[in-house]
Amino acid sequence: MQFFRHLQPIHAMTFDLDDTLYDNRPVIRHVEAQMVAWLHKHHPISASQTLRWWYDLKRSLAQEDTWLLNDVTLWRFKQIEKGLYLLGYQPQQAAQAAEDAIDQVLRLRSDFTVPAESHQVLTELAKRLPLVAITNGNVDVEKIGLGEYFSLVLKAGPDGYAKPHRQMFSKAQSYLSVAAENILHVGDHLISDVQGAKLSGYQACWFNDQNINLFDVSKARTLPDVEVNRLHDLLRLSES
Repeated sequence: MQFFRHLQPIHAMTFDLDDTLYDNRPVIRHVEAQMVAWLHKHHPISASQTLRWWYDLKRSLAQEDTWLLNDVTLWRFKQIEKGLYLLGYQPQQAAQAAEDAIDQVLRLRSDFTVPAESHQVLTELAKRLPLVAITNGNVDVEKIGLGEYFSLVLKAGPDGYAKPHRQMFSKAQSYLSVAAENILHVGDHLISDVQGAKLSGYQACWFNDQNINLFDVSKARTLPDVEVNRLHDLLRLSES
């Protein structure tokens, strides 16, 4: 654990989910592979274009409507809907196929086991402090067994702009009725989490389990208040 600033008393914590409470990278790789297979099986026309074509389509949709960058579920829906439409589906047919695909995505997205350490730490923290989840992703906290720890879950898209925008941080602070300087946000991303939290007046804890040197991250512009390498370190912080 490394401190960059003196911490103010912590009266509440907010948490990023993906790559903080579990490793999300293999989950996403699995989702992507399974969705390609599902689309090719149920909508064979989708295989008539390369994965690069589908990727370029997704990127172009975000250029046309920048809000999609804040809602990963809607963005994927639009990608599938527009892609199948361009490949010859009627509008209603393309929309229905996209809805079916999203059902599969959301099922796969929350089909994994959260590490025991996360459960242990959150169980103890939830006895001491109110906890709120703030995520840019679309995981279902109930399905992965984390719902009981959080009194509120905020998701980019349905609940506002994606981090590092202040909107979800502000909503969390309003819900908690705690001064922003007494809330510690915990997350792995130096921009979305650390910069977003600091711009919102929070204290920021950078979860760095990848042994990254903070000063080697060229895009980082904001120091966290504290850096931890293990979630168990948070138990020591909550006692301060």
